[in-house]
This record gives sequence, C-alpha cells and structure tokens, in this order.
Amino acid sequence: MKLLLTSGGITNKSIAGAFFDLVGKKPQDISLVFIPTASNLEEGDKGWFINDLINLKNLDLKSIDIADISAVDTEAWLPKFKDADVLFFEGGNTYHLMRWINKSGLRDILPEMLENKVYVGVSAGSMVTAVDLALKQAQEIYGEDLDETEELPGLNFIDFYFLPHLNNKYFPNINKENIKKSAMITDRKIYAIDDQSALKVVDDQVDVVSEGDWVVLN
Repeated sequence: MKLLLTSGGITNKSIAGAFFDLVGKKPQDISLVFIPTASNLEEGDKGWFINDLINLKNLDLKSIDIADISAVDTEAWLPKFKDADVLFFEGGNTYHLMRWINKSGLRDILPEMLENKVYVGVSAGSMVTAVDLALKQAQEIYGEDLDETEELPGLNFIDFYFLPHLNNKYFPNINKENIKKSAMITDRKIYAIDDQSALKVVDDQVDVVSEGDWVVLN
C-alpha cells in the first residue's frame, strides 16, 4: 500500500517529488480523483480548499476528476475511483469523512483498490488512515468536534497517529508542548507535521518529506 499523508496538500517541490515517485508515472499519464467530502461541514472562507486544487492543477496531470461520496450514489463515484491512479482525500471534518467512508461502502473496497493506486490525504484525509480518530487527543489539540463522543475507528492503514498543521496560526494548540502531553496518554507513535511536510508510506516503511518542521514522539 502506498500513502502520501500531508498536512496541506502538494505544497512544495519535495512533496511533489514524493507524489510522483509513489505513482511511478509521468504527470501527463496520471489520473487523479479529488474527494472533497471532509470539507462539506467546514464553514467560512474556503481559500485553503481552492489553494489545494490550484496546487494539483499546477502538477499538469492528465486529469483531475471530483467525486463526493456523500453527494452521489456509488454508481456515480465508483467508476471514477476505478479509473484513477490517485485517490486524493481533501481535508475538513475528520468525523464527517470517516462516517461517509463507512456509509458509502468505500471502507470495504478501498484496501483492494489501493493495491494499484496511491492514497493521498490532506489533514483530515490523512488522519482517517489511523487505527482510530484519537477522539480526546484531536479534540483538545484542534478545539473541534467537541460534541463528538463516539470512539470512531479509522481505516487502520497506519499504526501511528497523524497530527497536521504543526505551528499553524489557525490552530494555536498544535505545538510541540501540547503534542508531548498527548504522547503521554498513548503508546502509539505520533507524527506531527507542518503544512510544508508529508509522510511517504510504502507498506510499513515511513519516510518524512519536509521543507518545514515536524516532530515524532513515542
């Protein structure tokens, strides 16, 4: 399984290089499907969402399709997934995305799909790949989903927790001090990365790709 777990998408040349290395094709031969589902519950300015699409457009790929698994039936999104080389899960609300991955039936077929496709996550799209959503940990650090009480399982593609937006001004609690506190309540490894960093995961091998800042604990 090949995963590219990002905080802010394809934000620099190093992350773009890791992307192309994982896909193993020239840009003009790569088809990507963009899954915006996690962003549906986010309110306010969507400049970050637009920037993520612009960064993808700048890669000069063969095609970028869009498929919202919460908005259309399986018959509409499944062919797009099957035709794509890359499944790009946009950021937003982690719980909303995970629930729709379950509800849509995607959870059951995604592992087989990823035998010959690359999974790219942005923020929430990366966080759902863990064994669970680390409910209390994420709530305290990001100040979001405070009304959530369900211990929701993740995709279980990785055996560590992924925390995006390190040192981001919009998320003032995601700093090294608070991450160290979070590491005290779990035995699992924690990777916290900023928007200029990513994790390149091939099966059990994890490599940090960064032009910014990151930290790993446990």
